[in-house]
Amino acid sequence: MINRRTLLKTGLAAGATSMAAISCSPKKEAANQSPTLITNKIKDVTLRFVGTGAAQNNDIRDRAEKDLGFKLQMRALSTAEVIQIGISQPKQYDIFDGEFFSLPLVFPSGNLQAIEVSRIKQFDKITPIFTTGELYSGARVNNSQGTAPRKVMFVRGKDSTEFAPEPTNWATIIPYQYGADTLGYRPDLVGRKIESWAELFNSEFKGRTSLLDIPSIGIMDAAMVLEAQDLMNFADKGNMTKEELDKVTAILIDRKQDGHFRAFWKTFDESVNFMASGEVVLQSMWSPAVTAVKARGLPCIYAPLKEGYRGWGGGLGLSKNLSGIELDAAYDYLNWVVDGWIGGFLSRQGYYSATPENAKKFMKPEEWDFWYEGKPAAIEIVDPYGEKIESKGAVRDGGSFRDRVGDIVCWNSFMQEQVYLVYKWTEFIVA
Repeated sequence: MINRRTLLKTGLAAGATSMAAISCSPKKEAANQSPTLITNKIKDVTLRFVGTGAAQNNDIRDRAEKDLGFKLQMRALSTAEVIQIGISQPKQYDIFDGEFFSLPLVFPSGNLQAIEVSRIKQFDKITPIFTTGELYSGARVNNSQGTAPRKVMFVRGKDSTEFAPEPTNWATIIPYQYGADTLGYRPDLVGRKIESWAELFNSEFKGRTSLLDIPSIGIMDAAMVLEAQDLMNFADKGNMTKEELDKVTAILIDRKQDGHFRAFWKTFDESVNFMASGEVVLQSMWSPAVTAVKARGLPCIYAPLKEGYRGWGGGLGLSKNLSGIELDAAYDYLNWVVDGWIGGFLSRQGYYSATPENAKKFMKPEEWDFWYEGKPAAIEIVDPYGEKIESKGAVRDGGSFRDRVGDIVCWNSFMQEQVYLVYKWTEFIVA
């Protein structure tokens, strides 16, 4: 398991309220015992999380409980289940851990309360791709298609469910992890370098490829492939028309019936096992899945492709049912997340932190140089659990943060024709 680092020095562990902090002073406590009672109450708080597997993690839970002094209950579910619970079962969670593309579905339901930005102490450390959308001049991510985080990051007011076009003091979720997704492949089995999305439909790999079976994401990977093959061109791959969905689906069904796909995966473990077994040599993949394959001692490359990356981003939202000391505890957790420990932990899986400069405090300089600067590894690179994944001298696939995130051309999305998309995707899967 990952070695424990020194405790956070931000004072977040002192408690959820200023009164709890007062209890740290013997003189104040002697004069008035009520702060001690409040401190004891924070120890009785249990926050319930619902999210996907990336951060519903025992190591993250244990560290947060140690630093903050209250309990966390984490449920790791599929993306679809998280969205469904977010919309229909608000009493089943306190913290919603979801992706930005789900917000046009979840936030208008009224089951999340707007987050007061002024209560997030280091909000200004959040990378601008979530706030203004501008990473650096000329970056492709600045004009990226789909549900770019900047489009759904803020609402107009405390009680509003209408997304704001510019930053306000009220956020939908607080981002903490994101990535630039692409294709993973086994270089020992493919035998050459993969440089284009078009390769996923190359007949050379017939029967040995796989797609991600989440409609909103799988359809965009397919669109990236079809554009790369010059078979289609989309005004917005994150918001396709019915006609475009019909055409994409027809091509996918044709490929499937021709035996092009070995399988379709829904879970992290499925993607890892397909690649590790050699059943699949080229597929849609997530960064930590590539890391997991490498941790088994197998070569696996997360390909930087000339057409760019598909981006995704996740964050933490607050249930409308939170109030009082539980709400204070939830804000303490958000501030703990922004502070950086969790960013350092997830960076060792290949994710990025929404507050990279804070995550840097919890990483070795050589780790930062490898994961964020794109420099050759000066030491052996390990995952969060201490398993070696790269040798000295290795360079991260795709290079630096600037190169990878700057080259995101579309984001996971909720489409206006979402119902029709799910219908057509199901038609493809069962064909």
